[in-house]
Amino acid sequence: MTTRRLAVVTAGLSQPSATRLLADRLADATRRSLGRRGLEAGFDVVELRDSARELTDNVLTGFPPPRLRDVLNTVASADGLIAVTPIFTASYSGLFKMFFDVVEAGALTDKPVLIAATGGTERHSLALEHALRPLFTYLRAVVVPTAVYAASSDWGSGDSGGNGLRKRIDRAADQLSQLVDAKASTGPTDPFEDLTPFEQLLSSK
Repeated sequence: MTTRRLAVVTAGLSQPSATRLLADRLADATRRSLGRRGLEAGFDVVELRDSARELTDNVLTGFPPPRLRDVLNTVASADGLIAVTPIFTASYSGLFKMFFDVVEAGALTDKPVLIAATGGTERHSLALEHALRPLFTYLRAVVVPTAVYAASSDWGSGDSGGNGLRKRIDRAADQLSQLVDAKASTGPTDPFEDLTPFEQLLSSK
C-alpha cells in the first residue's frame, strides 16, 4: 500500500487542548479517507508550544535552531498539511503566525492544506475565512474548500464532538485526501520534459 505523509501543525497552548483534540480528529478522518483510496497515511504532529523559544530565536536572528529546522523540513516535505489554531481576538494565535512567518518561501507552494480552528463561541468562526485562508493563499498553498471550526459547544456530545462537527471533519478530510492523492499521482513536474530539440530549433530558422 502506498504511503502518504502528512504534517499536522497545532498551536494549542494548554495540554491537553481543544486545538490538539480537533487536530487529532482531523488526522484520523484523513487516515480513513486515504485508506478508502487504497493509501496508507503517516502523520507527523508538530506542537508549536514545544518550539516557542526556537521560533522567537528564529524571528530575532533570522536563522532557525537545529530542532526547529527539523520541524520546518518536516512540514515542507509533507504531502499535505493540517493546520489548526485557537482563535484569539478574531484571528489566529501569535504562535501560529510566528511559525508560518519563518517557513521558507515556496515551501507550501501547491501543497494541499486543511485549515481548522477552535474558539469559545461560534462568532469567531469567520476568522477561518478572513484570516487563515488568505494566509495560506498568500503562501500559494491549495486550501481545501471546507474549513473546520469547533466552538466549545461542539464538544458537548463527548470527545468526538457533535454530529455537525463530525460531518464537517469528514467532509474536509475527504477533500484533503482527494488533493493529496491527486498531487502525489501526478508527481513533480519536470521543467525540461517538453523542451524543443535543438535540431528542430535550427531547422525552423
